[in-house]
Amino acid sequence: MDEQISKFEQYLITEEKSAATIEKYRRDIRCFYAFLADRPISKEKTIAYKEYLRARYAPSSVNSMLIALNCFLRFIGLQDCCVKSLKIQRQIFSREDKELTKAEYQRLVKAAGNTRISLVIQTICGTGIRVSELQYITAEAVRAGKAVVNCKNKTRVIFIPTSIQKMLQPYMKKSGITAGTVFVTRNGKPLNRRNIWRDMKFLCERAGISPNKVFPHNLRHLFARTFYSVDKDIVRLADLLGHSSVNTTRIYTMETGNEHRHRLERVEKLLMT
Repeated sequence: MDEQISKFEQYLITEEKSAATIEKYRRDIRCFYAFLADRPISKEKTIAYKEYLRARYAPSSVNSMLIALNCFLRFIGLQDCCVKSLKIQRQIFSREDKELTKAEYQRLVKAAGNTRISLVIQTICGTGIRVSELQYITAEAVRAGKAVVNCKNKTRVIFIPTSIQKMLQPYMKKSGITAGTVFVTRNGKPLNRRNIWRDMKFLCERAGISPNKVFPHNLRHLFARTFYSVDKDIVRLADLLGHSSVNTTRIYTMETGNEHRHRLERVEKLLMT
């Protein structure tokens, strides 16, 4: 198993997959092998695994894990064991219990105080970058007001708002950071997703926010919704977020069900007057 996964990782590297994608695929494949419990791979087992996932995860998470599995099965020559993804009806609104609001974001920043995680949160939410792209926020980028981001075989320029520049400059001076990535560990390595996720979760109780809403990617969603509410240009937003398709961007700009209900109520009033 370990040898197969190791070879699969090397294959993903040659396919120029990101480090985060490779880590996720490795985690998903190990989950599959844990389910097998030393039993041989077969179509019956992969179908059973699909049902196992369906009973435990959201449909979108199941499909994400099946994509990794199918890629691995094709790599080891067992494409006949691949399984179909779940069919998911397109949602027209987002879940309120998962959406981080502007007020909650402000409470999160306040709870973080004058700390590094506060700066991280505001930098991600103020630029819309992925957490994996935080490494491209360098001292040079802060001084220039823009960062060149290379991610998923795409290069794009991210502008750093003046307020974020002014916020980061004292931190850089205090930390002695004159070049390279701004947010680093004690060993000088860029902060990773796990570090940031842990620090954000620690703030939940103090900020009075459900932990289900507090994770790095939700900051990117809040940026997208806020930008779209001002600009209403989904194509420009897609470029800012680094999306290849505006269909992906539409997911980021979905309103909550509560907002949809208010719209329907207004329609009903119009019909009755």
